[in-house]
Amino acid sequence: MSADVGTEPEYDDDVELDEFDLDDVGYRPWRTLPLRVELVRQLKRRRTQVAFALVALLPVILWIAFTVAPSSPPSGSLNLVDLAKISGGNFAVFALFASASFLLVVVVALFFGDTVAAEASWSSLRYLLAAPIPRARLLRQKAIVSAALALAALLVLPVMALLVGGLAYGTGDVVSPTGESLSFWTGAGRILLGAVYLAVHLSWVAALAMLLSVSTDAPLGAVGGAVMVSIVSQILNQITALEDLRDYLPTRFATAWSDLLADQIDWGNMTRGVFSAVTYAAVFGSLAIWRFRRKDVTS
Repeated sequence: MSADVGTEPEYDDDVELDEFDLDDVGYRPWRTLPLRVELVRQLKRRRTQVAFALVALLPVILWIAFTVAPSSPPSGSLNLVDLAKISGGNFAVFALFASASFLLVVVVALFFGDTVAAEASWSSLRYLLAAPIPRARLLRQKAIVSAALALAALLVLPVMALLVGGLAYGTGDVVSPTGESLSFWTGAGRILLGAVYLAVHLSWVAALAMLLSVSTDAPLGAVGGAVMVSIVSQILNQITALEDLRDYLPTRFATAWSDLLADQIDWGNMTRGVFSAVTYAAVFGSLAIWRFRRKDVTS
């Protein structure tokens, strides 16, 4: 025999044994953690079901509140509450205004902030990575599913509000606080477009929540941190002494979607709002990827 007993076999340095062995058993990195599997996992979670139930029931809760509230004496001007009772479209506008600054922020932060941190708190994150699922792919798959759930939740609210408001107050014209009016179906389309704008605007919250999610093992900390930053930004936006500095706040253009209620749409503020949100989202998202790729996962 030409080979000595006990001599270690020689391997070509250009061949990666781990990849070779994984290929032999059918391992394909691009097939790990399919979107369908992750979506089913997230839909089965209680927090997902509660979040969707809350946004779906909010219009019903608002209608009940309007019904049981005592009638106020007429005033010289109409506010959003008075306008909400004029038509189903106005009711949906009020529902979006009432929920955009906090409830929808919490929903988006919940879907993105809880997704990775929850795996770490359950001590299942290391087993997912040991599957092995590439870290970049795991983060991408979770982000895609979270984005789909968040967008769906943001669309459920105006759809339910239009349905409840239409049944309760009719399908009359949508009247803006400035006195301009739109037909019900035109107004409904503008309201749904406003919900899409809010989804894009809240992308900065989503990216920040994801960054916090990969930085901590406490889901509540990731969700709460993103919500707290949003609240602080909203408070700073109320300080008029800051003047043009407020334009750099991520929540500066949160209500720009209301321009859609005008007969002639002014796209200026919404364009600036989209640019601001996407910029913040790109920065926070890049930091999340960088942090997760270098994180020492022990749980």
